[in-house]
Amino acid sequence: MSEPLEIACDESGAEGEKLVGGNSDVFAHASVLMDAEAAAVCVGELRERAPTPAVEFRAGNILRDKHRAALLWLLGPRGPVLGNVRVFLTDKIFYVVGKIAGLLQDDHEPRLGLDPNARAAAVALYREGRRAFGAERWAALLDSFNYLLRAKNGQGVTTSVEETFRLVEELRGAGGPAGEIMESLWRARPRVESFRERLLADPYVFPELDPLIPAIVQAVTFWGADGEPVTVVHDRQTTLTDERVAQMSRILGGRMAGLRLVNSETDERVQIADVMAGVARKIALAGLQGHADPVLTALIRPYVDPASIWGDDHNLAPDQVIPR
Repeated sequence: MSEPLEIACDESGAEGEKLVGGNSDVFAHASVLMDAEAAAVCVGELRERAPTPAVEFRAGNILRDKHRAALLWLLGPRGPVLGNVRVFLTDKIFYVVGKIAGLLQDDHEPRLGLDPNARAAAVALYREGRRAFGAERWAALLDSFNYLLRAKNGQGVTTSVEETFRLVEELRGAGGPAGEIMESLWRARPRVESFRERLLADPYVFPELDPLIPAIVQAVTFWGADGEPVTVVHDRQTTLTDERVAQMSRILGGRMAGLRLVNSETDERVQIADVMAGVARKIALAGLQGHADPVLTALIRPYVDPASIWGDDHNLAPDQVIPR
């Protein structure tokens, strides 16, 4: 039996299950399939093109304006990583909206990622919510459901179904598609209460909101598409507990041969994953904020996984893009 494929991974923009009001509206996770020698050569070339005294080469080094030529080389068709890197992007706001829409399904269960049957409602709410409710109430709705759908938040902030649904009741009268979704959500309150009780009883029932989990699962699914088992080498991440790793193993049905955490300073493959995740996150975030760099957007596109949880019209993940 052949040895499992080994991929090296890192992320950018991770804030656990805090998806609203954090430091970045984009989460990016990169997986790299390269051997140690090729990765060392790549990092060595990056250091030549974008010099830094830092022990570890990171995304911030190559994202400086003065190193744009090095960035274009890295991402370009003659660069060293094309075909060897996959990036999974998550628009955090769309992720929360998708989870809200998922609560409307009669057969709603905790699930990895988004419910495809809730996609139409998610698109409508993502597209219309801010305009229909106003910026302040839209932000309040997202924040309330972000806390409601996570049992532990690390900030001492709690919310209740009662508090959340006072806001839902207020928004029912907004009219249009967004108001109709709030009306449907109002009628789904018993389902939401049942879900919340289940989550509080067992917060490890499923990683409902953390985008890192679906990102790793998708990386293993992609690289192991031919049925070959995959071992994950990941930069140290506190959310990758033994319980979470076991959950992913069950989800993947044995396709993940193992996951081990490493110090990125000692593994150039992980440094490349850090660079690619950080670069992709910055390019994607610029697009969401309305000042996309068309050259960089075109260059990053071949790396982006079409299964990315993406809700904007900037064409980063063609199969998942949602026009406004």
